[in-house]
Amino acid sequence: MLATRALDTVADFPAIPDGWAYLDTAATAQKPRPVIDAIARAYGETYATVHRGVYARSADMTVAYEAARRRVADFIGAASADEIVFVRGATEAINLVAQTWGMSLKPGDRILLSQLEHHSNIVPWQLLRDRTGIEIDVAPLTTDGRIDLDAVETMLTPRHKLVSLAHVSNVLGSILDCRRAADLAHAVGAKILIDGCQSVPRLAVDVAALECDFYVFSGHKLYGPTGIGVLWARGDILEAMPPWQGGGAMIDRVSFERTTYAPSPARFEAGTPHIVGALGLHAAIDYVEAIGLDAIHAHETALVRATREALGELNSITLFGPEDSAGIVSFAIPGVHPHDIGTILDEERIAIRAGHHCAQPLMEHLGVNATARASFGVYNVQADVDALVRGLQRVTRIFG
Repeated sequence: MLATRALDTVADFPAIPDGWAYLDTAATAQKPRPVIDAIARAYGETYATVHRGVYARSADMTVAYEAARRRVADFIGAASADEIVFVRGATEAINLVAQTWGMSLKPGDRILLSQLEHHSNIVPWQLLRDRTGIEIDVAPLTTDGRIDLDAVETMLTPRHKLVSLAHVSNVLGSILDCRRAADLAHAVGAKILIDGCQSVPRLAVDVAALECDFYVFSGHKLYGPTGIGVLWARGDILEAMPPWQGGGAMIDRVSFERTTYAPSPARFEAGTPHIVGALGLHAAIDYVEAIGLDAIHAHETALVRATREALGELNSITLFGPEDSAGIVSFAIPGVHPHDIGTILDEERIAIRAGHHCAQPLMEHLGVNATARASFGVYNVQADVDALVRGLQRVTRIFG
């Protein structure tokens, strides 16, 4: 079995007790102490509203909130902090795009997705289709579970207005060549949206280099708090998009006759925002960058290789996805439901995900109803891989 080099971070995560193997980071990451401390400090010492108060603490909190926006912009290579819209998560970000930018689409316009997309990158476009009469095309996968960009190239036509794809599959861990996908989309005049939920915790992202038009991700998968996420869009696109939700903070002037709206990003942040969530996300980005995304990716790659090698030696296990998957190993044991696998592993103090992973079309493509999924983070070590292997050996003994 391959040996892996630990990042020596597990002590930073108080919710991971000794002897517990947490292998569900693709669902949500555990939170490091600096993030927890930042949230506690904000609520316990410095809390106030933002963009509304004339008193000093409100002004200070506004500065901190906007500093978080600038931190996110720097993290993903955005040209301006004004291109960063804080949302509840990637799901809300995609819905925002669909219900603002997408409402300009007309019957006969087309959107291209892929077979491996999360439901959050399928259902919003179906809702838009039902309202506008657009059509949805679905790109196939290669035999090892990657989006087939050669097929995408042949499928795209000038009728396509958007390509919306996952940077990293939440089931297979396959990594998209975003730049090539963007080039293909732009060649026919389409925009491209990238779902970065599984990429930003482990891959360096530069939206300018990727040349995408929209990029979305959730904070809780990036070791940050729940309820905070990011929509990035090119400034010219954001400025052309109409408001989505109405309320305070997103207006310029209101009368009963008409309302004028604030410029972006305020136009898309109606109401009191998740102030402390933004501060927690700032702390999470600081934490991840202090370790280094290259180091994180190398660490998780070693864990994935060790896991795939070990599980490959168990004849009863079927592995899905490419060998170079990013932080994720999905598998099945013929004749054993993944929920049973997860339950038995839980008895061994091993936490995995079992189910369709909000990707039912992908399950249908794979010919299964569900899979078991182990996913890694900065806190995982070789001992977690060893525990998983022992647990799965027990599963195979039980079901014989």
